[in-house]
Amino acid sequence: MEDSFTIRRSTVRDIDRIMEIYDSAKYYMRTCGNFKQWTGGYPDKNTILTDIAHYSHFLSEDEEGNIHMVFAFILGEDPTYKVIENGAWLNDRPYGTIHRIASSGMQSGMLKACVRFCATMIDNIRIDTHAENGPMLRALNKLNFKHCGIIYTADGSPRLAFQKDFRPEIILPIDFKASY
Repeated sequence: MEDSFTIRRSTVRDIDRIMEIYDSAKYYMRTCGNFKQWTGGYPDKNTILTDIAHYSHFLSEDEEGNIHMVFAFILGEDPTYKVIENGAWLNDRPYGTIHRIASSGMQSGMLKACVRFCATMIDNIRIDTHAENGPMLRALNKLNFKHCGIIYTADGSPRLAFQKDFRPEIILPIDFKASY
């Protein structure tokens, strides 16, 4: 059940288990046909330790202390999101970005829980993934993220970019007439 865990900031003490989850996620990606994402040792321990040092790495932990999901959530402008091709962002409001999300595969609903947690900090969330990451693409679609276009990571590789704005929409009646 997705509510049987808590999400907290990662610490240096968690690093070995965090790296195990990333290794497991890489293996799962390969079994699903995603051979290009997270290659060359990425994400490596130094990247995760930097996330931890910046207080931007989180994990889910069940009642027994087992870690099932890890991710970075970074508030503020992401340099790789400045240029988007074949589309546009939904808005230019301040946003947070989910990066490096991975699951142990032992609990379902991890992305949904991650997004719900992140939405408590900011109501505008962006995320990107590789075109071959079918499970992530299906999950983003299920959570009503909107495909916005293509961005490029620091190494120049393309990623499909998504955004979700959690602000309630103002829906006016069809016959609404403004008067001044």
